[in-house]
Amino acid sequence: MTLRRPLLLLVAYTTLFVFLAPPAQADEGMWLFNRPPKKLLKEQYNFDATDAWLMHLQQASVRINNGGSGSFVSANGLVMTNHHVGADALEKLSTKSRDLLQSGFYASNRADELKCPDSEFDVLVSIEDVTDRVNAAVKSAADSAEAERQRRAVMNTIEQESLETTGLRSDVITLYHGGLYHLYRYKKYTDVRLVFAPEQDIAFFGGDPDNFEYPRYDLDICFFRVYENGEPAKTPQYLKWNPATLAAGDLVFVSGNPGHTDRMNTVRHLEFIRDCVLPSWLDVARRHEVLLTSYSQRSAENARQARDALLGCQNGRKARLGGLAGLQDPAIMALKRAEEKAFRKAAKASPHAAACENAYATIDKSLAAYMPIRTDYEMLEHGQAFQSKLFGIARTLVRLAEETAKPNADRLREFRESNLESLKQGLFSEAPTYPKLQTALLADSLSLYLERTGGCGDRGNEELLEKVMAGKSPDQRAAELVRGTKLADVAVRRQLAEGGLNAIEASQDPMILLARLVDQPARRVRTIYEQQVEEPQRLAYGKLANIRFTLFGADTYPDATFTLRLSIGTVKGYTAGGESFPVWTTMAGLYRTAEEHDYVYPFNLAKVWLDRKSKLKLDTPLNFICTDDIIGGNSGSPVVNRAGELVGIAFDGNIESLVWDYVFSDEQGRTLAVHGSAILESLQKVYDAGPLADELMGKSL
Repeated sequence: MTLRRPLLLLVAYTTLFVFLAPPAQADEGMWLFNRPPKKLLKEQYNFDATDAWLMHLQQASVRINNGGSGSFVSANGLVMTNHHVGADALEKLSTKSRDLLQSGFYASNRADELKCPDSEFDVLVSIEDVTDRVNAAVKSAADSAEAERQRRAVMNTIEQESLETTGLRSDVITLYHGGLYHLYRYKKYTDVRLVFAPEQDIAFFGGDPDNFEYPRYDLDICFFRVYENGEPAKTPQYLKWNPATLAAGDLVFVSGNPGHTDRMNTVRHLEFIRDCVLPSWLDVARRHEVLLTSYSQRSAENARQARDALLGCQNGRKARLGGLAGLQDPAIMALKRAEEKAFRKAAKASPHAAACENAYATIDKSLAAYMPIRTDYEMLEHGQAFQSKLFGIARTLVRLAEETAKPNADRLREFRESNLESLKQGLFSEAPTYPKLQTALLADSLSLYLERTGGCGDRGNEELLEKVMAGKSPDQRAAELVRGTKLADVAVRRQLAEGGLNAIEASQDPMILLARLVDQPARRVRTIYEQQVEEPQRLAYGKLANIRFTLFGADTYPDATFTLRLSIGTVKGYTAGGESFPVWTTMAGLYRTAEEHDYVYPFNLAKVWLDRKSKLKLDTPLNFICTDDIIGGNSGSPVVNRAGELVGIAFDGNIESLVWDYVFSDEQGRTLAVHGSAILESLQKVYDAGPLADELMGKSL
């Protein structure tokens, strides 16, 4: 989702007890499409979610590989998502003389649609439960290391078999932290072309001051088209457009790919995230934001190069601040403690008492095991010490050569056979790299590495640190590495990838040499993390999930995993701080807000919006709010009505929704969406994009 401003949440929250029972309120839940809450929908909303209705929505929904969602909105491969999801492609398609983020874009005919580098749009075709096969492959006597190896091997094998049999992208998804394993098969589109994007001033109107606020006035939309064999793909499962005004209380659904939640985490685990993980992550994000801001201020071209990265950095920083504020709220933590206490009490009175307490102890032990390796894991394996696209390319090449020399079952998950095509699409992307920006980013992250592991930092890797720095300052070392590498050239990357281990070992490219230098230490700490932290947690949370299933039934939803989910809610206003917030804003409110701020950035409007004001129906709803349960990754998700018709597109949440990472409440938390009628009004009367509007309305199929 887009950027948000943090706020200490002082309201009292109500939620389902995640560990206790199926939801008591309909609006909570990121539901699996193969385990939808049909009974709940019937009882609470008198709605029959038929298999045909669900399958249509599933196959009209799109997952976008850069972390967003979208939907087919015509039979000819037209996909709608958010502008901030499409910003990655817009930035890669831009040049010094053509800034698509700033100016916007419209292809009035198919020949003008711009092919996007390294984009992948996935459509979920089928889901298969493979839990029994995964669990059967993990021997009960195996220790954590062997269990992790066995589980990885069987998941890689299942995916490879599925890919070979179906030709579809195949991913085994871990649900309920290991309680279930489902095989998701996707139809993958890699020929993706830009059709339309408004200018960023209207897509992100209000900028940082308005972010995570409501009321909002954003036209956060972007249109792409997927192609097959050089022609627009035939996509008969698309969402028909319904531009009618919504009413308060209307039932609406969101179909998208929420990225990650921690609602099933134990209290101790949440405290660890609050006290250790988030503060450390925020320190890095803040310095990264300062660097990108400083770099951007040096020239207009610098600002263009860094714009998307800076917005993404601000986005992450503000979202994490909001999540941290939620975990620092005593009311939230008291609620989580009450949930946990009630669950453990119920388990204690059952035959599962010992297993339950053992699982909690295992999670606590895993958190303790993480502390000694945390700095190395973050710096080396997560790459916080080497924040450069060029280093990322080098690491991928080094590991690609080593991993593909192994049997598929033994590879790291990201290099499994079923994922190689997607991995190589990103590796061989023609997207530009900017040497000055890469140097600045790498220098700053090397400085962070010195701070965290040298001098007053966590000691123990001084020899590696000395080799990484090669006797130079961070600025000098970064300049040397970026200036000397040839990895900006896609042909060089292909040559190294095709040459395998021999080519990598013979390469004298300084970035390849750096990646090789840190690879084994990074692998060692990754192995420790997987065996002493990740695998024990997976097993423990899986046990807790199975205990919950046994005690209360399996009719609950799992934490988010960036896979397709269905959320349920209603169009509904709210009251906060004594102020009532309406269910939608209007185009009149957009102009009024711009005028109140003297049209000064970020409340400025492009000239075309000022010139076309008289043509617009100013009472047209622009943004609206609903109680659907979403999180980051849902950006671009379609909002549909009972008939499965598209009525809007989700783009954000309000401040009060920030705590949804950990606990849900619809008392004040809301999903923000662009209203379908505003999209049509803008296309027709502001952007002269009548043919695109006609396609949305089914008039030119």
